[in-house]
Amino acid sequence: MSAARSTLHTGTYTVVLDGDTDVFRPELSFAQEADGLQYIRLVLQADHVAVPPAFTLRWSQKALDVQGLWHPVADRNRALIPDWWPGFSSRATSSAPVVCLYGGTGHNVLSFACSDVLNPLQLHAGLHEESASFDCRVTLFAEPCSPLQQYELTLRLDARRHPYYEALQEVSDWWASLEGCRPAPVPETAREPMYSTWYSFHQQLEPEAVEEQCRIAAQLGCKAVIIDDGWQTSDESRGYAYCGDWAVSPAKLPEMKHHVARVHQLGLKYLLWYAVPFIGKHSMAWSRFGHKLLYMNEELGAGIVDPRFPEVREYLTAIYEQALLDWDLDGFKLDFVDSFYADSTSAARLGDGRDTDSVPEAVDLLLSGIISRLKQLKPGIMIEFRQNYIGPLMRKYGNIFRAADCPGDALQNRIKTIDIRLLGGGTAAHADMLMWHPEETAEHAALQLLNVLFAVPQISMLLNRIPTSQFQMLFFWLTFWREHRDVLLDGKLAPQHPELLYPLVLARTPYKLAAAAYQDTVIPLAGELPEQVYIVNGTLLERLVVELDQAYEGVGVKVQDCRGAVVREELVNLGKGVHMLEVPAAGLITLRMANE
Repeated sequence: MSAARSTLHTGTYTVVLDGDTDVFRPELSFAQEADGLQYIRLVLQADHVAVPPAFTLRWSQKALDVQGLWHPVADRNRALIPDWWPGFSSRATSSAPVVCLYGGTGHNVLSFACSDVLNPLQLHAGLHEESASFDCRVTLFAEPCSPLQQYELTLRLDARRHPYYEALQEVSDWWASLEGCRPAPVPETAREPMYSTWYSFHQQLEPEAVEEQCRIAAQLGCKAVIIDDGWQTSDESRGYAYCGDWAVSPAKLPEMKHHVARVHQLGLKYLLWYAVPFIGKHSMAWSRFGHKLLYMNEELGAGIVDPRFPEVREYLTAIYEQALLDWDLDGFKLDFVDSFYADSTSAARLGDGRDTDSVPEAVDLLLSGIISRLKQLKPGIMIEFRQNYIGPLMRKYGNIFRAADCPGDALQNRIKTIDIRLLGGGTAAHADMLMWHPEETAEHAALQLLNVLFAVPQISMLLNRIPTSQFQMLFFWLTFWREHRDVLLDGKLAPQHPELLYPLVLARTPYKLAAAAYQDTVIPLAGELPEQVYIVNGTLLERLVVELDQAYEGVGVKVQDCRGAVVREELVNLGKGVHMLEVPAAGLITLRMANE
């Protein structure tokens, strides 16, 4: 064994490759696309198929004006980390291979991303105390890997000084341009509010009760319903020991075809939840697939089936295909796909009917096959995936990315939805289902919706049991959201201060600007303002502060409370500088510029 080191000087960075080169011969090269934007290409070649050892690409970045670190699953921790802390894992069904170091004004200092969006990678950017520089590295093959003969990876290094959100958007666009990563089309319904049964019903589903919620949800502007966990079994223990059969006549919804038809008559599309990898030990499928598992999860009472068996992939695909044909479904919530991975024991269990050694490749075959066959039956099929399986390859399989569970936590929902938006491109970014206590004030309940204003809302309340004030609030803000979806979803997104968890978010088109403040902060409205400006009070304060860099005369101002009632309308002149504007808690200020 000969541990060797290959070095590449790019003019900006000295990139070092560490690893055992006895079997695999490395080649390093680079190209510079623009000032500050470089691509490092690594090729590993062997004379015969072999299991590759770990290789690490490393380089250094001076810690000059670095405020924080962004990563797709950083959650609330945007802190800089020391070089001796663990890094960040990425694979096709978990997170994405990108890290962004950003400065005090929200500008990009260094964003680095990898072209291998399929296989497990380890990324790191930790501060080295002795040098006050970041030790940046990408480790390949740190987890169990299948044999191969050639491997290629491109490392994208962006050190240009532009907003961090623009740097991340360019990474997303780069991934989408790679072979095999073309994102799935997004049906229009995927970009409309939806009703979900999870927090409102959990596993206690009854068709008549669900249909009543769908009827009210349609009045609020929802265009689809997602039937979550619980429909498939009479067991309500919240485990998965009975998953895997997905009966033709579900226990909770025995006349599924007629139930779906009645929901369609209400004007809603119908999506159904499935736990993709689980074969429960009490299911009939256990006798067939209980010995074809990646591993067993005793806590869940289920095994994670091994997709390297072609009969496993066919069995799972046929389940969804048959459900669509039998029940006229419009989409699927395919859950827990991040459970597909090889541990140290399952990685060694090869052959015996498996048609590939690679679990990532098998998952790609499975999910690609599912979406291909479902689209043949219904081209506008909707597929929802849940954070953290929201990476670039997942955009090929699904067209809805939903924030991970954060019941009742408006701040967490905001963080998660904005994080999805920053890398999601045109894929529909959905909030975790909105819920609150029915005795909550309308203003407090409104904050649940306002914090996810730049994503597609999903509602999960028993709508026939909420007070009138909450219903009025929902109707007003969902109506506002649908009327201004063009700027909220499609405008240029500019989330401010990621280190403070996005206390201010702006989005802009040539004709509209939407700004939502979630803390007591100054809202800068810079440049020539468009015809319509919407300022959302995402706080319980009764005033907002804006700063203009030029004067405007004859501005129409309308102020509404959280239920849409107009509390003030006036025509004003707004001079250059700071202005305090009175607005009710969770209310809205609309500015109509004189040039409209």
